Amino acid sequence: MIRDVVVYPDRRLKQACMPVRSFGPALARLAGDLEETARSFPRTTGIAAPQVGERWQVCFIDCTDNPKVPEPHGPTVMVNPVLLRRAGDEIGREGCLSLPEITANVERPVEIIVRYQDIHGLSHEMATDGFEARVVLHEMDHLDGILILDRVKSLALDVFPRKQRSGKRK
Repeated sequence: MIRDVVVYPDRRLKQACMPVRSFGPALARLAGDLEETARSFPRTTGIAAPQVGERWQVCFIDCTDNPKVPEPHGPTVMVNPVLLRRAGDEIGREGCLSLPEITANVERPVEIIVRYQDIHGLSHEMATDGFEARVVLHEMDHLDGILILDRVKSLALDVFPRKQRSGKRK
């Protein structure tokens, strides 16, 4: 089901999410809703549970059709993700469905390894870099109540009005 996206300054976006302890039909529904909601927006590469009003550590990532990711991992639901390793740092422009009017320059690691569970509770690790790493970390931030506005060095110099609104649904 396509859900409404929670938009800043809604306080729910600033709350840390709870770990998932029950791997059953409710989690599977949430995962499906995240994917459907993300796919309802053009060029969207990820969405996290708090963006649809849920306070669970769940996010959906898919960089499959993004030209910045030559070898994407494909559609992935991450439950209870944990950053294991990080290397390098670079500044890149990010947008967010919950901040549809702006983009921002955010510094993030270039290479990461993340451990997460799937919707069945099985543990996985993902090693990724570049834009896909940025997407994973952006969505993981949502699970901790962190927005791109919290990551910029200067609100005056690193936040920009969005030129075209990719935050509109298809």
